[in-house]
Amino acid sequence: MDIKSVPQDNSSTYGEMKKAIYASSSDGKIKSIGSTGWDAEEIVTQQAIDDLEESRKEALKKVIAKERSPLYYYMYEVRMDLTVLSQSTGFFKWTIKRDFNPKIFDKISKKRLLVYCEALGKSLEEIKKIPKDINE
Repeated sequence: MDIKSVPQDNSSTYGEMKKAIYASSSDGKIKSIGSTGWDAEEIVTQQAIDDLEESRKEALKKVIAKERSPLYYYMYEVRMDLTVLSQSTGFFKWTIKRDFNPKIFDKISKKRLLVYCEALGKSLEEIKKIPKDINE
């Protein structure tokens, strides 16, 4: 991509920030140029955010119904999925799925909970509670 072709569509998903895009200058060298985004990327990003928000709302319903542990909700609240949570904690996906079971979750060791807390940016007390979400 040529430097003059780097999109500058002022994407709302960038929050008035810029993203580094590599482009070729007129002398043929590759340079990093700040982009304010482009329309197509904004649409796709917004769709992904909307999907995550819907997942968060569904997760909250399952936690309130005691079908899932609070861990399940907090994973979606911080915009993670099972793969990202697994990579962030170093735990296998199947063990995390098991920890979504409220009865199993209640028996998790403090050491294991602290790993989840670190990955999710939550306190030990917070991660154990059923969330009270006003944005249902």
